Amino acid sequence: MKKKIYNKLVRDKIPDLIKSDSCIPKIQILNQADYLKYLNKKLKEELEEFLSSEDIEELADLYEIMLAILKSRQISVNEFEAIRLKKVQERGAFDQKILLISVEK
Repeated sequence: MKKKIYNKLVRDKIPDLIKSDSCIPKIQILNQADYLKYLNKKLKEELEEFLSSEDIEELADLYEIMLAILKSRQISVNEFEAIRLKKVQERGAFDQKILLISVEK
């Protein structure tokens, strides 16, 4: 049997999907500190996948990782939205498509 090493955070149902394919997944349940570390790695991985493909499903994966980060840091989606809206109120959004070229003083 061939062994492929991943060492990456996966969605909860992935081990069962692997088993249903007649394979044996070796898994580890992470502690909180390692979980946050691997969430950050996964965030970067999913961002790179989205940037290379521009596939909306990759953007959905990014959002899922963001939700997991919020949950692990005990921040509700409502609290996060309030933070986002405060930044929009203070600094604006990206609706006007402004590209800052330079600043002179």
